[in-house]
Amino acid sequence: MDERLNGLNLYLITDRKLFHAQCSFYLALESALQAGVKYIQLREKQLPAKQILDIAYWVRELTSEYGAKLLVNDRVDIALAVGADGVHLGQESLPAHAARKITGDNFLIGVSTHGIDEALQAERDGADFITLGPIYNTPSKLRYGDPIGVDMLRQVKSRVSIPVLAIGGIKTNAVHEVVSAGADGVAVISGILAAEDISGTTEEFLRLVQ
Repeated sequence: MDERLNGLNLYLITDRKLFHAQCSFYLALESALQAGVKYIQLREKQLPAKQILDIAYWVRELTSEYGAKLLVNDRVDIALAVGADGVHLGQESLPAHAARKITGDNFLIGVSTHGIDEALQAERDGADFITLGPIYNTPSKLRYGDPIGVDMLRQVKSRVSIPVLAIGGIKTNAVHEVVSAGADGVAVISGILAAEDISGTTEEFLRLVQ
């Protein structure tokens, strides 16, 4: 695997709506970083650009302090402005090949996929890694329909060579199943950020994905 992707086996995705106050959101991210998370995706789609930018500057500072990488969801411009390590693109975002022309070769590009065709296209477009899901039921992925399950994960892993992260309803008790099906890691939102013990849960995820 590309050395830049070390630590990608646990990919934490933000959701500030899980918190009553912004300071609680930041403290939660810091707890996860202290526990060993090395990849954070800033995913706050509903906010205006300036507010995303303000949060991104702060999260960039925090991830740098802990030697972790920051990717920004969709917004190539904001990712570049704050000196993020990469961008994470959805199916309605710029394709990876277009983002690559803007960012250059050293910028990390992740792509959200939901089946074999999208996974193959992301790889052809030059993505460094993909998320695949939803594997299980999850509120954050309801608009993508029914869960695709671990069988689809096995099929995609047999067809692509870039890392594949399982996403969608991933709790600690599901990690063994998705890793056994070939996942290179897991992408998690509420599985960590909604946990009562964020630090302990992060450490448990890291132990399970090794």
